[in-house]
Amino acid sequence: MADQPVPLYRLLAPRHWLTWLGLGLLRVVVMLPHRSRMKIGRTLGRLAFRLAGRRRRIAARNLQICFGQLSPEERQALLRRHFESLGMGLVETGVCWWVPDARIRPLLQIEGRDHLDAALARGKGALMLTGHFNPVYLGGRFLTMLAPVTAIYRPHENLLLNEIMRRGREASAKRAVSKHDVRGLVGALRANHAIWYAPDQNYRGKYGIVVPFFSTPAPTNSATSRIARISGAAVVPFFPERREDGSGYRLTIRPALDDFPSDDPISDTLRINALLEQRVNETPADYLWIHRRFKPAEAGQPDPYADI
Repeated sequence: MADQPVPLYRLLAPRHWLTWLGLGLLRVVVMLPHRSRMKIGRTLGRLAFRLAGRRRRIAARNLQICFGQLSPEERQALLRRHFESLGMGLVETGVCWWVPDARIRPLLQIEGRDHLDAALARGKGALMLTGHFNPVYLGGRFLTMLAPVTAIYRPHENLLLNEIMRRGREASAKRAVSKHDVRGLVGALRANHAIWYAPDQNYRGKYGIVVPFFSTPAPTNSATSRIARISGAAVVPFFPERREDGSGYRLTIRPALDDFPSDDPISDTLRINALLEQRVNETPADYLWIHRRFKPAEAGQPDPYADI
């Protein structure tokens, strides 16, 4: 794995005690039956709605930008459902780390597995394209049950959380590479791995461009085209979702994108944004609205979050 293990006994200092407490409670919750832990997740989300004022205001502003056609009352109801979804997503992250496949597999319904198999049959890997939806990390865990997976990670500033996340990756993924390590990512594709890839957050790096997302300019990562071109990998959209009856999850794998990449990275990025917009409209409460998606790329440009 890409980052070095740290013995847990080195992370017992008082500054980590609150994190230890939270992790301990989360581990207890994820051992409960599925419906019970999801009920607790919704309760945690309702609590966060009351306590996380700034994140609540950011999410409300994003919903105003993207769903301005809704009434204020409808957006407020959507905002509340979003925080319930966030709480469930927190519990699902613990499921990724600690719950064995044997307990997860009965909850999972898979649609379109043949699209993943067809992509990997080409021998050049599969760039599994998705967005930051609340069940998304659990979606990555689902993929590890279907194919060799390389996990993309971003080191966490909290050393204890970083170590727990590292151990969670090692429990299921074949390899891990940093989100900034394009060479490592391409190498994993050439090893014919599937890679969870979500390029939909605010991005101002080397391959950042500003293109519309819900008709609003948004700094966006255009590297998907470059990675697909260099590696020859198929770009395969996939989306995990919670089933409406609360019985588990549906993992939908769509056909690989045709004629991708094109000669125009901007056109390719617009195509990806349109695909993600369609999916957001299908499950709007599950998208990660607490992220400042529309933060301007350059100083002096209007900042929709300036008064938050």
